[in-house]
Amino acid sequence: MLLGSQRINEHGHLEIGGCDTLDLVHQFGTPLYVMDESAIRDACRRYRAAFESRYQRNVIHYAGKAFLCLAMCRIIEQEGLGLDVAALGELHTAIEAGFPMSRVNLHGNNKSREELELAVRHRVGHITIDNEREIETLEDVLSSDARHPAQDVLIRCAPGGDPLTHRFMRTGQADTKFGFNIADGSAIRAVDRVLRSSRLRYKGLHFHVGSQLTDAESHVGAIETAVDLMSAIRRKHGAESEILNIGGGLGVRYLADQPTLSLEHFAEAIVSTLTNRLRDAGLPDPILAQEPGRAIVGEA
Repeated sequence: MLLGSQRINEHGHLEIGGCDTLDLVHQFGTPLYVMDESAIRDACRRYRAAFESRYQRNVIHYAGKAFLCLAMCRIIEQEGLGLDVAALGELHTAIEAGFPMSRVNLHGNNKSREELELAVRHRVGHITIDNEREIETLEDVLSSDARHPAQDVLIRCAPGGDPLTHRFMRTGQADTKFGFNIADGSAIRAVDRVLRSSRLRYKGLHFHVGSQLTDAESHVGAIETAVDLMSAIRRKHGAESEILNIGGGLGVRYLADQPTLSLEHFAEAIVSTLTNRLRDAGLPDPILAQEPGRAIVGEA
């Protein structure tokens, strides 16, 4: 299966982005990763256009776990995307690349104190809190850094549901190891805890239902559940959820006949569900944040 600029040239060699891969092997050796920059940039632009044409307040964060290096950081910055980092190495890469830290969101369900200290020291835009222990650790880190007394945070939620993907790629079900369960009240208790903190600033909610998704139904259900939680937070505390981050997960092809969900159909389902649910709940429009990874680099 050849994608984008990939082709077999007159010598019978695979070309990617106009480069003969055999020449690249002779120059750089193997193993070697070859990425088509034009395909990456095109995917960034298509993703932005699909949502910007439908919803005014939206932000796209590239999920660095899909593929990250210094050059990738620079491409993402130039294309106007933010960056989702989920490991110490990814955060170091973003820092080394000079990526704007205000556009970085730190993830991870087992963040070390070292990760949190580095994120705070470099003023990352948001930290997505995954568990109660992390709240305590982050507060302690902030209490020892007088230059950065407070941090913007999101609360990662588990909305439940059963997405149409391999069971090992499901991350939003009720018994997941990621985030706070909405159904049993853990999520709203975590919001309560953050709102009482003088070190943490509650900015909104995050969820991620799974990877390699081929329909929008799991996102639709999760958005409805998340907006209900936003409404409950407003009723209980008078606090607005300024950001709703719906993660990523849009599937890509690995085989020519593999079914995929079109970006346009996905965007339409997401935005129509969100706007209708917000209207019914009487809530203001939050920033709609997303974290595509493979959808940006998978076919490059």
